[in-house]
Amino acid sequence: MYRMIAAMSHSTQAPVDGADRPTVFVVDDDVSVRESLELLIVSAGWQPLLFPSAQAFLEVAPATAPSCLVLDVNLPDLNGLDLQTTIAVNGNRMPIIFVSGFGDVPMTVKALKGGALDFLTKPIDPTALLDAIQAALTKSEALLHEEKELQALRCCFDALTPREREVMSGVVKGLMNKQVAHELDISEITVKAHRGQVMRKMSARSLPELVNMAAKLVATNNPEAS
Repeated sequence: MYRMIAAMSHSTQAPVDGADRPTVFVVDDDVSVRESLELLIVSAGWQPLLFPSAQAFLEVAPATAPSCLVLDVNLPDLNGLDLQTTIAVNGNRMPIIFVSGFGDVPMTVKALKGGALDFLTKPIDPTALLDAIQAALTKSEALLHEEKELQALRCCFDALTPREREVMSGVVKGLMNKQVAHELDISEITVKAHRGQVMRKMSARSLPELVNMAAKLVATNNPEAS
């Protein structure tokens, strides 16, 4: 506790007001740990949200601003490793920092293999935790930006007609216009017209860029783009 308070005086990050303030979720069944982490997180200018159990955390909607989770491994009912799995299954990519007073190598390996950003042992070193949280929030911001771009890409793809999607599929496979025309049993002039519409609607400046867009869509379970 005292180490946490001492570290607060060295925090240089200015607080940020409003909903854009990064959120640090904390799940730990020890109230004294939650309280000390709350002080440390607030001192760094972030917004803490504290939970005594995994189930309580799961009842809260995901944050829309950059966020991360500081998660104790040993929790009642659903433990930290199980919660990590549940979060991943739900499609939440929030970075996780594990903390534990009983960490061992197999447990650490399992957490990191599951995608955890870091694994810290109690008593928690405040400087190490602040560094880990900053790295997690930076990663979260990048993930949110990536998701925003992907959503925009999906909207563009949804605007294509069925025929334009067929033409796009042939084009990104490397087929020439006449080959696409033969496959779809349409004229080459019609293929060129649809291809122009595809490039415009997808906001693709070049064929390689369109191919890259299609790859991203396929990677996110949209097979029609392939």
